[in-house]
Amino acid sequence: MRIVAIVLMSLLSVQPVVAQSPRAYPVGEIPADSRVGELQTLNGYFPFKAVADKADWSQRQADIKRRILISQGLWPEPTKTQLNAVVHKRIEFEDYTVEAVYFESIPGHFVTGSLYRPKGKSGPFPAILCPHGHWNDARFYDAGVDAAEKLIATGAERFVNAGRNHIQARCVQLARMGCIAFFYDMTGNCDSIQIGHRPDKSDHLDTAENWGFFATQAELRLENMMGLQTWNSVRSIDFLLEQPDVDSNRIGVTGASGGGTQAMIIAAIDDRVTAAMPCVMVSTAMQGGCTCENAPLMRIDQGNVDIAAAIAPRPLGLTAADDWTRELETKGYPDLQNLYAILGHKNRLTAVFQTHFPHNYNHVNRVVMYGFFNRHFNLGFKEPILERDFDLLSKEQLTVWNEQHPGPSGTDIGDSHEIELLKLATADSDERLADLIPSNGNELSEYQNVVGKAWQTILGRRFDAVGDVKFTDTKQVSLDGIQLTVGRLNHLDAGEQIPAAILKGSNVDQKGVVVWITDSGKSGLLSGDGVIDSVGEALKSGYTVVTADLSGQGEFLKNGEPLESQRMWYQRRGQAGWERFSGYTYGYNHSLFAKRTHDILTLIKHARSVAGKQDVELIGEGRTAGPLVLAARSQAGDTVTKTTVDLKGFRFEDLTKQDAPMFVPGAVKYLDVDGLLSVCAPYNVSASGISDAPVASKVYAAAGASEMLKVSGE
Repeated sequence: MRIVAIVLMSLLSVQPVVAQSPRAYPVGEIPADSRVGELQTLNGYFPFKAVADKADWSQRQADIKRRILISQGLWPEPTKTQLNAVVHKRIEFEDYTVEAVYFESIPGHFVTGSLYRPKGKSGPFPAILCPHGHWNDARFYDAGVDAAEKLIATGAERFVNAGRNHIQARCVQLARMGCIAFFYDMTGNCDSIQIGHRPDKSDHLDTAENWGFFATQAELRLENMMGLQTWNSVRSIDFLLEQPDVDSNRIGVTGASGGGTQAMIIAAIDDRVTAAMPCVMVSTAMQGGCTCENAPLMRIDQGNVDIAAAIAPRPLGLTAADDWTRELETKGYPDLQNLYAILGHKNRLTAVFQTHFPHNYNHVNRVVMYGFFNRHFNLGFKEPILERDFDLLSKEQLTVWNEQHPGPSGTDIGDSHEIELLKLATADSDERLADLIPSNGNELSEYQNVVGKAWQTILGRRFDAVGDVKFTDTKQVSLDGIQLTVGRLNHLDAGEQIPAAILKGSNVDQKGVVVWITDSGKSGLLSGDGVIDSVGEALKSGYTVVTADLSGQGEFLKNGEPLESQRMWYQRRGQAGWERFSGYTYGYNHSLFAKRTHDILTLIKHARSVAGKQDVELIGEGRTAGPLVLAARSQAGDTVTKTTVDLKGFRFEDLTKQDAPMFVPGAVKYLDVDGLLSVCAPYNVSASGISDAPVASKVYAAAGASEMLKVSGE
């Protein structure tokens, strides 16, 4: 097509038309775009996204689950290696036992905990995961006698030992009820000594090689602390299912605070969980403040109520307290009631709102939990089920490490272990994705399901979800046979607005429309007093050219200088290493790259209305525009006939900062620019400035569309 030849022409000379760069807004005014406001943060408002029926919920549930898995670096699922579980150091009581446990969730990385079993009963038994949350060294935690007595005085507890360690109390009671309970350590707590929970310093591991968590290269691969902790939960279920006395049809999970986060996450992503009770965590308000509760991409278009709901129609229990969950009864819970009613299982939802107590998992709420599992696991107890006193176990009694079972040391702890752990994760992810690259049409759908859906989630919008757009012109200029219209292009549903320009040849019949993107916005099509030669030739040939200042370009900039970084939100003062975790920003907000991709899709939607039945083509030239146009092409379906890009050698892997304007969480994991090009298949793409695209070439071949892809290093 002639337009392709035009694009490959020199972009230096000009066709005199316009005296200055066109503006859609008065000088000093920026677009009325919702995205220029405050960033969304973990302290925002996250209402449940309602569904109409079972079919809607099935799709919504799949979207929630996939977004969580992608955010944690678990899409596709990592290789499950041998656990090499060790169970030892049995402590006997009259009606239950406690054993020390450690196993390898990843080769060389240990999950540690205590296994509580019923005594004097015959299995198979239900098994319940008990993540603990941010009670310091929770398995070894001791609030002290004075604190416990105060809890008893307020009605929160019945016994001193339960007040001293409420998590031990619940494990003992569950074992007495005939359940196996696994109380496992969060990363960096108790016997989990290989990596700290929240590092004060992390910059020294932000390198191009030998990186750690919180590094740019880690975030480009979605390697994060929350993902490690979630994987530990997945492997904990694997461990429980290896026990001969566990009933695989009755697997539960319950935890409070950060343990509630772990509980709702594992219940959402792992169908082996048959009932879950995340406590004092689920709400439309604060979503969790720790790095173990946040990950890039995770809470875009969803919040904790949606995540907790993802277990539906399996049983779900909730509690609230005088904390960020205090409004759950009126905000969030009614939505869950409606959902369970739609699904025909109203009796599977349980919630209590003891908001006169502060943040807790006290006896009052544990009694509700015991009743919840009693009913759904058919334990046969008369309710209410009240605790009896028990013997509180000390750190010395519970620790899994001793002379016979020495704990990790040397290079198996600290920075060296963290680096090695991420090397293993990177190698495994690379291998898993390489195995998915299709060699024929039969293998193509799985690749598209994994890599295609990953990019769809990362980018956050497809053309078919763009909705209504409206162009309002603010200025028209007609000179030398070319008509220039400048205006404001509104994406009505999203509240987005971009300065756009339309160029038409006045005395030629329209052949089609070209959406033309540059590194600098609409001014990139101009030079001096005119348009660049290639645009002039396209206009003479009958093509209408549509362009815009994308988010963070042109008229979005008050000082006119190109952006050097994205806006970031940091926890607390942003001084400690963990406080600057990019997941606090990208977990709640689209990257600038994704926002700009949305803008191009909005332009395509308008271009389609201008083109009518004629073709719409895409052009992007530059290290910013080229990858962005590929991203838009990947989400545009059959609305675009031809795409031409010059990538100028850009690769996401070359980025060194997490706030770089082109930074995209997960971009390297999903095969960088080559992967982005691959998910454009089977549509027509010509890409220059990329030395090789082996993945895209194989995917296009598997789709029977090799002739639709042209790649050049020039």
